[in-house]
Amino acid sequence: AFIMGSRRAKHQDIRPQEILIVNLMPKKIETENQILSLLANSPLQVNITLLATTSYVGKNTPFTHLEKFYKGLEEVKKHKFDGAIVTG
Repeated sequence: AFIMGSRRAKHQDIRPQEILIVNLMPKKIETENQILSLLANSPLQVNITLLATTSYVGKNTPFTHLEKFYKGLEEVKKHKFDGAIVTG
């Protein structure tokens, strides 16, 4: 696996890719860790936004986690993303 050191990454003149993640998996934290680990070990510079649906009531993920790390559609609908990852 390719791992870019932080020193080299700081000198890259590349705009980070804006990625939206719609995580529909029941074990959200586990899935987040898998996806973010893969992205962290790639040469890509990415900014991640996690999207939660307003109707979702989690059984396996604490509400405090969703509240802290996820955004609602109203918060992100005007943001321009370069790509999206939908799990499920």
